[in-house]
Amino acid sequence: MGAFTERQEALVKSSWQQLNPNILHHSLRFFALILEISPATKNLFSFLRDYHEIPLNNTKLQFHTVKVFETTCESAIQLQTKRVMITDTTLQYLSSVHIRNGVTDAHFEVVKEALLKTIKEAMEDKWSEELDKAWEVAYDELASSIKKTMKNASSSA
Repeated sequence: MGAFTERQEALVKSSWQQLNPNILHHSLRFFALILEISPATKNLFSFLRDYHEIPLNNTKLQFHTVKVFETTCESAIQLQTKRVMITDTTLQYLSSVHIRNGVTDAHFEVVKEALLKTIKEAMEDKWSEELDKAWEVAYDELASSIKKTMKNASSSA
């Protein structure tokens, strides 16, 4: 991965500020795209297993989808320090949840695709290849940190 530039950081921050006022809507769209891209991922989420359609009023779903956006954005801002600085406790928690639910590298790619599509739709005419790349770099770094911790946890188990 190349260095995360100040310009990319500014793009992520600016777009986050535009997404944030309507974050629940964008987050639910993001989650719908995940299930559209890979319907089998529904089984990874305990709070969705008993539903045939996405329960938009499900507070666990709402919290989860918003948290993915927030964590990716916060991680992007930290990239200027050349490293995502998520606390070890948070990484351990995220890794244990992902391992317990059977998340694989392929699932991270599905989430990335859905995230980038959601941002493109939300930003409309403000979307650009440069903005897309900034979010892609931010997400890839976060996913890399989670996957590394997952691997370490699996090998020590």
